[in-house]
Amino acid sequence: MEQFNTIKQMVQLNKNAFDQGYNAMDMLRNQNEKMTNSFLAQATWLPEEGKKAVNEWMQLYKRTCDDFKKAADQNYKNVEKLFSGSNK
Repeated sequence: MEQFNTIKQMVQLNKNAFDQGYNAMDMLRNQNEKMTNSFLAQATWLPEEGKKAVNEWMQLYKRTCDDFKKAADQNYKNVEKLFSGSNK
């Protein structure tokens, strides 16, 4: 029983570290998006197709990060379920 509690604590520590790392990465992504939008607004020399491509790229990156976070959260839930029945 003690091994399962130790493993659950390790998984929780790992999840907390992942969440903190992801949140830091997301804040950096948000700041980068703001900076890029500001740059694009001032870049009169850049054609609209280029601006559109950059905006699509930023949206795709955000969507991919969100999907990654959802997948990681689901996997942490699956691991927690796996060990939740181990206390019996």
